[in-house]
Amino acid sequence: MQPSPHDAPRSTSRATAPDAAGIVVPLRSFRSGKARLAEVLDDDARSALAQRMAETVVAAAGGRDLVIVSSAPEVVRWCATQSLERIDDPGSLDAAAAHGRDWARARGLVRVVVVHGDLPLATSLDGVAGDGAARTAVVVPDHRDDGTPVCSIPVDVPFAFAYGPGSFARHIAAARHVGLSVRVLRDRTLAFDVDVPEDLEILDTEPAS
Repeated sequence: MQPSPHDAPRSTSRATAPDAAGIVVPLRSFRSGKARLAEVLDDDARSALAQRMAETVVAAAGGRDLVIVSSAPEVVRWCATQSLERIDDPGSLDAAAAHGRDWARARGLVRVVVVHGDLPLATSLDGVAGDGAARTAVVVPDHRDDGTPVCSIPVDVPFAFAYGPGSFARHIAAARHVGLSVRVLRDRTLAFDVDVPEDLEILDTEPAS
């Protein structure tokens, strides 16, 4: 599926590099996402938080080719105001990641880095985007050692994305299944995602950057 013609792509500086990686950020919705935070944040506050975290992740991409995978109207508008390239959400996180891999491959990029949009501490993706076409998967476990907020793979392997509870272990197994070596990167800035009220409490104790 092609990007919507009204979604003007952001210009990037690394698109032609032989080892270039594309950054894929699936964003289901700002308004309806993070439902488990509803007991402590109202709709407007959750939406504002989701947008701030997404902006943090985009900044951490550092000018690399980047695409947002979303069909939510408020995310579509945000992409337009930020000049971010966008492709439609196929309906599930696994499908969105695979759609983003197709986007990266079509652009001639050799690696895709799928990054969740709810990483408020993210500052740089350099540690997960620099492996080029190496037959290596870089997997970042979340701060519970359960989910996979960041997964980096070469674009030309039939890697099966498998998000949801326990995805960290599944993604390691999926990488090995297609012959990739695995590098587990434990990076607090990329591991800390916000899903439940307890995460907000932890975030409040983080030192100001």
